[in-house]
Amino acid sequence: MKPQEHQHIVLIGAGIMSATLGVLLKELLPNCTIDIFERLDRVGAESSDAWNNAGTGHAAYCELNYTPQLPDGSVNIDKAIKIGNSFEESKQFWAYLVERLYVPEAADFIHRIPHISFVWGEENKAFLRKRFEQLQTIPLFADMLYTENPATVRSWVPLIMDGRTDDEPIAATRMDIGTDVNFGSLTRSMITYLDSLEGVNVYLGYEVRDLQQSSDTKSWNVRVKHLDTGEKKHIVAEFVFIGAGGGAMPLLEKSDIPEAKGYGGFPISGQWLRCTNESIIAQHHAKVYGKAAVNAPPMSVPHLDTRVINGKKELLFGPYAGFTTKFLKNGSYFDLPLSIELSNIYPMLAAGVHNIPLTKYLIEQVVQSHEDRVDSLKAYLPTAKAEEWELLVAGQRVQIIKKNETEGGVLEFGTEIVATADGTLAALLGASPGASTGVSIMLNLLQKCFPIAMESEEWLQKIKAIIPTFGQSLAYNSELCTQTRARTHRILEL
Repeated sequence: MKPQEHQHIVLIGAGIMSATLGVLLKELLPNCTIDIFERLDRVGAESSDAWNNAGTGHAAYCELNYTPQLPDGSVNIDKAIKIGNSFEESKQFWAYLVERLYVPEAADFIHRIPHISFVWGEENKAFLRKRFEQLQTIPLFADMLYTENPATVRSWVPLIMDGRTDDEPIAATRMDIGTDVNFGSLTRSMITYLDSLEGVNVYLGYEVRDLQQSSDTKSWNVRVKHLDTGEKKHIVAEFVFIGAGGGAMPLLEKSDIPEAKGYGGFPISGQWLRCTNESIIAQHHAKVYGKAAVNAPPMSVPHLDTRVINGKKELLFGPYAGFTTKFLKNGSYFDLPLSIELSNIYPMLAAGVHNIPLTKYLIEQVVQSHEDRVDSLKAYLPTAKAEEWELLVAGQRVQIIKKNETEGGVLEFGTEIVATADGTLAALLGASPGASTGVSIMLNLLQKCFPIAMESEEWLQKIKAIIPTFGQSLAYNSELCTQTRARTHRILEL
């Protein structure tokens, strides 16, 4: 679609994705009007909130599910390269926000915390060594360290080595430039900034009830209702973004666009063990990722995770997967059944048939006791005590189910943009890696929905002012990678 300087834009959901897109659009179209609608009474409270799984910085340094081992024994690092490059774009965007004083100090949302992969067993050691050897040839990962020495691992993460014998085969990698990102805090800062701008309105407690394209197909009729007062609003918008996390699927179905036919959603909930012993929290300073259990969804890769939430250091372990029919943590148990339509019932059933091991895994996770969860924790923290850890319910993730010609329907674990052919409406579906690569995802959305403008010199110069390496990959350019990181780390105080 062609951008109009006075365009009226509606962003549904006040999370990290809408906040990111809102800032980009206001930079590219300063005179546009933006209405942001959020069904809760505060912003960044669903998947963007740090307690709901998004409080980390996925750069593919330590997440082993981004580098799967192939049947021939080699390791596929393509996804890791893509995610690593996208994370560098995110850091450039955040540096721009800090430089322009659009958000408070960087320390309010980002901290430097090492990213470590840790495995045990000869087979897993061989995998991690191969992964390291392949990644180290890429400038993005050139600073990665590898060790099989128990003493070295103990110096990196002493708690993980307590209670282990030195003859146990182990291996670990470390990236010192890893970060922890509080996306809830970042979201709230960006929305506060947007709300201060002329032409931007943030509406809390409003639920979008209907989306219909106008008869001339150039705009959308958006009907919303305040959940407490019952007040109704009718907005006509030239562009609509559905960035409502798990709630995007039912809203996309309301739009009735042909591009959404055949899509379904499979909700997976999460739970964390949170350490309550301050002395234990103080002794660990890293994000330590291991290998996922057999048949586990990628979002359930176990990790012992140092985070900074509300200015306080925390230590979490998990996530433990669960099942609910809600699409949002604050959603309805009718979300899943009401999302089933004639166009997606077959893909959803087919995906279910092909993912019986996943169903079995989720059932096993749901029936776990506190002692069972602590036993899983002890694989990473052998001296863990059950009374020093409490269970927290995390956010919801709605995985994509889409029509597939060969299998009928497939379950996917990434993110996907669904947009109309005319570019007037777009929705973001899926989860991981999500927030950490949100800037790249929103730039891809602009490419889909504003293709002519994205080729213009005006937009290109504006985007390069925000993200200097836009259009270039840091993956194979060592000098550019080093220079870019030096600049963003200085601004973000990393």
